[in-house]
Parts: sequence; C-alpha cells; structure tokens
Amino acid sequence: MESIKLFVKDHFGYIFFDILLVLFILLIYRLDGFRNMDTAIYSIIISLVLTVTFLCARYIMRQSFYKKVLQLPKKMEDVLQHNAKTPEHIATETYIHELYKIYQLEAQALYAQQNRHLQFMNQWVHQMKTPISVLELLLQEDGELDKVSVQEEVDRLKHGLETVLMNARLDTFEEDMKIEQVALRPLVSSLVNENKRLFITNHVYPNIDIAEDCIVPTDPKWIKFIIGQFITNAVKYTFEDGKKLYLSATIKDSQIILTIRDEGIGIPPSDLKRVTKAFFTGENGRKTGESTGMGLYLAKEVCDKLGHQLKIDSEVGRGTSILVYFQHS
Repeated sequence: MESIKLFVKDHFGYIFFDILLVLFILLIYRLDGFRNMDTAIYSIIISLVLTVTFLCARYIMRQSFYKKVLQLPKKMEDVLQHNAKTPEHIATETYIHELYKIYQLEAQALYAQQNRHLQFMNQWVHQMKTPISVLELLLQEDGELDKVSVQEEVDRLKHGLETVLMNARLDTFEEDMKIEQVALRPLVSSLVNENKRLFITNHVYPNIDIAEDCIVPTDPKWIKFIIGQFITNAVKYTFEDGKKLYLSATIKDSQIILTIRDEGIGIPPSDLKRVTKAFFTGENGRKTGESTGMGLYLAKEVCDKLGHQLKIDSEVGRGTSILVYFQHS
C-alpha cells in the first residue's frame, strides 16, 4: 500500500497533465462544432484505459525499487542490491554504489588514521616511561642533583611531546600551513644551537655550509620540525666519537637542495625503502630501542604536503644523506 501511495505522489503531476490534455482536446472539438457526446465519452474512456494501463505497467516496473526505498536497510548490503529495471533507477543504483565506494574509502582512511594515532600514542607513552624513570632515580639519589642528566631527560620528553603535537596537527595540515620566504642558514643554525647538548653528549660536530642569501619558499614551523628530526636521527645513530654532521645547501637548475649528511652507522639497503613508513623502526631502531618509527614518516608526509621532494641515500658504515629539494625562484 505504501508503494502505491508513493507511486501516486510521484506521478501526480503526470496524471493531472493527462486530465488537462483530454479536457483540452474535448474543448477543441466543441469549439469546432463537434457535438457528438458518445464520441467524447469514448475518447475519454480510451484515454483513461491507456493512461491506467501505462501507469500499471510503470508501477510494476518500479515496484521493486519502491519496496527497497520504503524499507529502512538493516545492513549496507540491503542498499547495494541490483534490482532496478528502469534506466532512471539503474542510474540511481549506480550512483548509490559509487557513493558507497567513496564512503568505504573515507571510512578506511579514518580507521587507518585513528589506528595510527592509537598505535603511536601507545608507543610514545611506553617510551616516555624511560626518561621519567631516570628522573625519578636521579631525584632519589643522595647528594647534589646531576643537572646535566636531568636536562638530557627533559630534552627527550620535550622532543617526544613535540613529535606527538606535530602528529596531531598533521590531520589539519592545510589549516595550519603558511608558506613564507625562509632563510635556510639562520633556521639551521638555530636548530643546531637548540640541539647543542645533544651534539656535545654524542661528541658529534656540526658543519654548516649554507649561504646567507639562500632563501626558500616553505612553512617555517614545519620545515624546522622536519630538519630537527633529521638532525636528531643523524646524531642518535652516530655511535663513534669525533664524527661530523654536514649541513649544506646547493642550487641545481631551478631547485635548492638542502643536504644533511652524517657519518653514522648508515641504513641497511633492505630498510632504506621502508624508513618513511609509519612505525617502521628497522634494524637500527631495534639497536637503540628508542625509535617510534614516526620521525621519518612525519617528515615525508610534511614534505609531500609542502611540495618538497625528499630523498634518502645511505651506505652501511659510512653514513646517511638526506636531501630536501626546494623550488628556487
């Protein structure tokens, strides 16, 4: 019954137009001097029969579609049934199926995003227990507090918090992004100064070779974050004393290439193609036990969103080079 009501509502305009058309034809006959009522009644009956037959046939073809739309679906598969018979309903079903595909992709992306956040937070919380435990042990020791050790653990906490914050902001990157003309040398120098204790502790010496007039279009906050990630990784995976970290910039064609080259342990070839994947720690990460596998992943994501190409070259035992390509105006 509900399907008949819906059908009548859907075709009310058509029925009304058909009645007006019959009355108009009869009016023309009368104005032309035609007075035979039997013929008029016959015309009305024939028109009515044809209209009802047409509507009945149309209802039969659309009945399955009306039945489907009038019943609230209990599961998604109920909506994705193929039972349309008219071109209009076939097109509607095709549209719904394509819309469902888009919904699936968005739902999968959202699930992956939430899973990534959850996994990252679990790893981060687990790793932050280490500096907190060290701080507790330092506070329990008798005698004067070792401020250097405390500062090292605080720096680890600050670095971890910054990574979490940037990971959260990555989802709303476009709203947070602001492209400016950024001078590379002052930015890199400030990062080296911020990580001064890290360099001193690991006995690694920075070497900056960037021209003062080297300016690139980028977001200063995000590019500072990813260069900071590169510097931290480079120093962390340089185990021998007296090694250097080279930070340089060169111009090639229409690009400025920022290179961060260390003399650390290098990345195994089997890991090199996967180091920018989320949560991939690799062989080196397992050696230190402190890697979240998110640093280079976030750096790659940020570079892609900023339109900067990221390239990583490495040789085991000789070091790693990270190259960031900026457009040069």
